[in-house]
Amino acid sequence: MELAAAGLKEQPFRTHGRPLVFVGYEGQQKAFDFFAETCAYNSGMALFQGPSLSGKTTLLRQFAAEHKALCSVAVVDGANLNTTTLLEQILREYGYEYQFDSVNELLGMLTVFIRQQTVTTMPPLLIVENSHEMSPSALHVLCQLAAIRIREKFALKIVLASNRPINYILRGPAMECMQKRLTGDFHLQPLTMAETNDYLYAKMRHGGCLEPDRVFPERTCDELYKSSGGWPGTIDRLALLALASAKKCPIGIKWVEHPSISAPTNVSSDFIEPEAGKNAGREYPLLFVTHKGRTLEKIKFQGSRLLVGRSAHNDITVESKFISRHHMLLVRNGESTLLMDLNSANGTYVNSWRVSNQILQNQDVITIGEHGLKFVHVGAQDREILEATQFDDTVVMKSMADIRRVLARESSELVPAPKRPSELPRDP
Repeated sequence: MELAAAGLKEQPFRTHGRPLVFVGYEGQQKAFDFFAETCAYNSGMALFQGPSLSGKTTLLRQFAAEHKALCSVAVVDGANLNTTTLLEQILREYGYEYQFDSVNELLGMLTVFIRQQTVTTMPPLLIVENSHEMSPSALHVLCQLAAIRIREKFALKIVLASNRPINYILRGPAMECMQKRLTGDFHLQPLTMAETNDYLYAKMRHGGCLEPDRVFPERTCDELYKSSGGWPGTIDRLALLALASAKKCPIGIKWVEHPSISAPTNVSSDFIEPEAGKNAGREYPLLFVTHKGRTLEKIKFQGSRLLVGRSAHNDITVESKFISRHHMLLVRNGESTLLMDLNSANGTYVNSWRVSNQILQNQDVITIGEHGLKFVHVGAQDREILEATQFDDTVVMKSMADIRRVLARESSELVPAPKRPSELPRDP
């Protein structure tokens, strides 16, 4: 289909170069907040991970463009960089002209620039993409840059980005300097179904289309979300292919391709812990408790229920004024896990939708207040299969009875025991 037939003046779904428009969403804002926090820390050094076609490069370069008003920012691609090319690229990104060939001269010039910027304005920021592909020599010089201090404060803020988990990079003895500086580990999350619709329509409008819903009906948008997993780069490619393949508008779901979907980078074999004995090979559900992009706790769900809330009597205690004393209950029965909201004041959300009862699926994101709980259970079945089955009522009733006992115990601790007659004050 020609662009004009879809009401477009230019291609909105560019797969190379700068995007036509930057479309924000919740996960992007969390990433920006994470970058800003990294820059605010004295020892700011962070890891930023997201799978291929997740929109990492777009986010990083957009943040760099916005942050350049505050400090010098360099964004370099670490793939196959050696010491010399790394230093050259960093200096070039900082807008610095150089006429040196030796590594020592390049390192000396960059060190002077970093110190000067830290003293006169703010510490500069260095973002390294594809950091997992850097050579050992480039990593070594990066450690040297990370060790630069001015008045006991680190002079260079660093973000290492990759399309896979990269914690292992900092585990080596040679990387101890950077490991000590680590202030955060952020894993980018995909768009929700509603955000995918908004993302598609925003791009279409900037391309000149006045009625994007007549080109991509809501049903087709939902199909694009399912086929892409909510990753912006994949959405762009699938939407571009659908536009090129369809004969006319509206574009039906038959024009949407179904590639393999990338999993979030915080879900890997490193997180699956095999059990011994009869449970060998069995995978228990995992919960990753997060706050503002940071993982606070990893919990293996081995029992039959988990009570979550603000009170210390819960199995998972989350201290926040936005979370009820007993906020929600998770009940496990075989390969199925049921979430039950316990009439919380601010509600419980699964993938941005408010729920009262919900059978969880692998990769579901639970939101309570300002905290998130990522549910990871590769053994969980598709939601359609789970919701067609009856959850064992006996298991639920037993879990509710357990909760009543917890509440009774908590109430008895809050209310002081009555005094004995001998302890009561006597009348004068």
